[in-house]
Amino acid sequence: MRSAGLLVLTYLTGSINFAIVVLRLLGKEDPRTLFSGNAGATNVQRQAGKGWAALVLLLDVGRAAGLAWLAMALLSAGEVPWIGLALVVGNRFPLFHGLRGGKGVASYLGFCLPIAPWWAAAACLVWVIVHRIVKLPFIASFFMVLTLGGAAIAAGSGRAVSIAGTVATVLLIVFNHRENILSLVKNGVKIG
Repeated sequence: MRSAGLLVLTYLTGSINFAIVVLRLLGKEDPRTLFSGNAGATNVQRQAGKGWAALVLLLDVGRAAGLAWLAMALLSAGEVPWIGLALVVGNRFPLFHGLRGGKGVASYLGFCLPIAPWWAAAACLVWVIVHRIVKLPFIASFFMVLTLGGAAIAAGSGRAVSIAGTVATVLLIVFNHRENILSLVKNGVKIG
């Protein structure tokens, strides 16, 4: 019963998209209508600057970390990754924003932060290194999410239910980037 209630709470909390809310409060366009069409920190930076993007990132990460701490306090280690999946589903398909939201990368980073803090820091470093090489944020995000997924699996002590929840979350985040992937395949991009 606790896990079902926490799944619902997490989905609803994840359905509050801070990029959309902050830009609306600033009188800016909906981030889903410009640039990449993603309701995330990168489009906030493009529209409102680095400071506002940092605020959105901190709100996303902070909310996710709080939910992870709550999950770790109330649930078994095997159930915790499923709360991460509910968070990413809420971020991607937000009830409060017409089921069109972000891609879940910052939320997953924040979720993994209390679960495996050193791995979360390493994942951020991985993002920076890969981004410097390829100059494509979504490719860097893939490497970061794979690092986080490995950390979440290790934290779940290799339990099948934990692995399944983590793999489902990582695959959803990759799926959320399908338009970026198709564009890269179709148009090709020079790396480096």
